[in-house]
Amino acid sequence: MTEDVELGPGAGAGAEAPATGEPETELSRARARHSLQQQLEALLIVADEPLSAVALATATDRPVREVRAALARLVADFNGEGGGGSGSAGESAAAAPEPRGFELREVAGGYRFYVRESLDPVVADFVQQQTPAKLSQAALETLAVIAYRQPISRGAIASIRAVNVDSVVRTLLARGLITEVGQDPETTATLYGTTEALLGHLGIGDISELPPIAPLLDDPSEGFDE
Repeated sequence: MTEDVELGPGAGAGAEAPATGEPETELSRARARHSLQQQLEALLIVADEPLSAVALATATDRPVREVRAALARLVADFNGEGGGGSGSAGESAAAAPEPRGFELREVAGGYRFYVRESLDPVVADFVQQQTPAKLSQAALETLAVIAYRQPISRGAIASIRAVNVDSVVRTLLARGLITEVGQDPETTATLYGTTEALLGHLGIGDISELPPIAPLLDDPSEGFDE
């Protein structure tokens, strides 16, 4: 009798726990209490890299087709296209939701939250007003690695510096000193490069005008060689 009523991963949105015969866990309770869209939002907020539909399906234990459909609904919702209702045309237009300040984009085969492009000036002004002028030594060292070795992935930066650089990279991104410039064709890792803002701070017109780094290194052949 139990085998006849066993539910799959995508069934029973209102169920309190999956009917698999396994003990209820904190994870199963969380999945049962929250919709698929809520789970996807939570995962995308904490992700440092774009997440594919397959990765999100694995994380939520749901079919890929359901995840893709939920992602499409989130994109429409954040773009102000998720509304709609009955009533006259004027009432529907008045009730239409505004686009959110962020958007969900599909890039390089994965999904990630981004600030809506039209709000970039607002964010840039906030960062310039709120961020202290000085960078830490760790941030300066990471910025130097990116400047001389761009485009470069976070993993490659960490390998050169021999430390975790996740928080430092986020700081440099927030300062507008570096930006995402593409994806590694082999690993799909995000590649980083410097911005025009950094050139302005350094007083140079192009990154090629940076001074040679080799004379400043104990071993010029290590780390920064071309």
